[in-house]
Amino acid sequence: MTRYIFVTGGVVSSLGKGITAASIGRLLKAHGLSVTIVKCDPYINVDAGTMAPLQHGEVFVTDDGAETDLDLGYYERFLGIDTSRINIVTAGQIYQTVIAREREGGYLGQTVQVIPHITDEIKRRFVKAAEGFDITIVEIGGTVGDIESLPFLEAARQMRPDRTRNDVLYLHVTLVPYLSASDELKTKPTQHSVNKLREIGIDPDIIVCRAEKPLARDIKNKIALFTSVPREAVIDAPDAPSIYDVPLILKKQGLDEQIMMLLRLRSGKWDFDEWTDFVQRLKAADKAAPVRIAIAGKYTKLKDSYKSLVEAVLHGAIANGVKAEFDYVDVEDESFSERLAKADGLIVPGGFGDRGIEGKIAAVRYARENKLPFLGICLGMQCAAIEFARNVLGLRNAHSAEFNPKTPHPVVDLMAGQKGVKDKGGTMRLGAWPCEIKAGTLARKIYGEDSISERHRHRYEFNTKYVPQFEKKGMTVSGTNKKIKLPEMVELKGHPWFVGVQFHPEFKSKPLMPHPLFFSFVAAAVRNKAVNNKDKIIHIDEQDRQDKKGK
Repeated sequence: MTRYIFVTGGVVSSLGKGITAASIGRLLKAHGLSVTIVKCDPYINVDAGTMAPLQHGEVFVTDDGAETDLDLGYYERFLGIDTSRINIVTAGQIYQTVIAREREGGYLGQTVQVIPHITDEIKRRFVKAAEGFDITIVEIGGTVGDIESLPFLEAARQMRPDRTRNDVLYLHVTLVPYLSASDELKTKPTQHSVNKLREIGIDPDIIVCRAEKPLARDIKNKIALFTSVPREAVIDAPDAPSIYDVPLILKKQGLDEQIMMLLRLRSGKWDFDEWTDFVQRLKAADKAAPVRIAIAGKYTKLKDSYKSLVEAVLHGAIANGVKAEFDYVDVEDESFSERLAKADGLIVPGGFGDRGIEGKIAAVRYARENKLPFLGICLGMQCAAIEFARNVLGLRNAHSAEFNPKTPHPVVDLMAGQKGVKDKGGTMRLGAWPCEIKAGTLARKIYGEDSISERHRHRYEFNTKYVPQFEKKGMTVSGTNKKIKLPEMVELKGHPWFVGVQFHPEFKSKPLMPHPLFFSFVAAAVRNKAVNNKDKIIHIDEQDRQDKKGK
């Protein structure tokens, strides 16, 4: 029978419940157990697809086209798995399902209520997601005490009476704040948070304490005393050098052994070498000379807007043995070209809306003309097409029909299947789609194969009508979805590294399996840095010779 671990949060949001849940999954997987994770988001939205990145962070997309919370990205990267729409449960989904069933007469005249109908539907989804796995970790979003999360917490409470005590475990992540004025860590918020959880009917088995610094023994003893958990079940989770250190920090304190004991599980193996080796390579790369990557976007005020992208670059950098430094360039800032001049590589990521679009196009032009390694993702590829059409093909006022419906040259146009679509949520081209790669191209060299599958999230596409003009002037369509004749990848001849992709490769990169595009892009940035440094040295040597000659 599947065991369940419910991860809740207290005191404040954004404590790192997702990373904690993913780290626990990684540790249990190392014991030879099959693990899956479910994220419960209490918002009324059906999915994250219509949310602004500046409010909610990036929208992560699964192979089957679910638009989800960014925590599913952590799950995939830490556990090396591919999640699906079954791994995300929102209040909007639950209420939509229950109301639809009521309209169909599915409740046979009953009064439909939060308990039992809403909670039963939540539990049904827990059990469905758990099929075939030894362990199912359920992360409940929000903070204990929020009215939105109460149905999920009640469903989690009901899971234990429905099973034996050893089948369900409750783990509470809480904050132990540090007050600099008194130079001490305060346990009172954790005590109140646990009391609030108990009011709901859940007694935590393990408490993971987030803090700026490690907890002293007396602090742990105090938390154990006032929350009625064993001293060894109070786990210290101080700020870590990187998120990938967290499984090691939790392992050092025996969190996995605590969980195995409480769930009455036995370990037949322990295989954590790959993860340990990766963390060691990460630390070694941090000591190496950095490579500077500019991300030219418009959601730069919230770094979580580009979470998967940053992690994918990090994976590529570690595989190259270098440290990645990021410069989040706001394309609405007119002086951004000065910052691009200091970059070793440029990424123009995806996005929606016309705000900042001309700045992105200008950033692409800088990369093309100055031989700066460039990776355009989704809208970034479309900006590359617009810039090339305007400045190389000479098509004045070329644009995307998304931003200028009256453009005389819609080099980016609405996909045929998107015409007439009115609902915004869940109607884009989403999920994994195949792509055939042309022989003799940089793309073929990068992937090393002629057929790939990547995840998409867009409505507009490269207008195939203009492909012959582009290829005649040096921009090659190197990847195509042949079934719907959609250009998926473009690259520029005569440029050290210039690639645009319609899909989102960052969603498939994992620390132990870096995505080939990001590995190759970072390698190109490293070469560009070396060339620039060499040019500077030659320039200095030449100037020195001229000075001596003058003397």
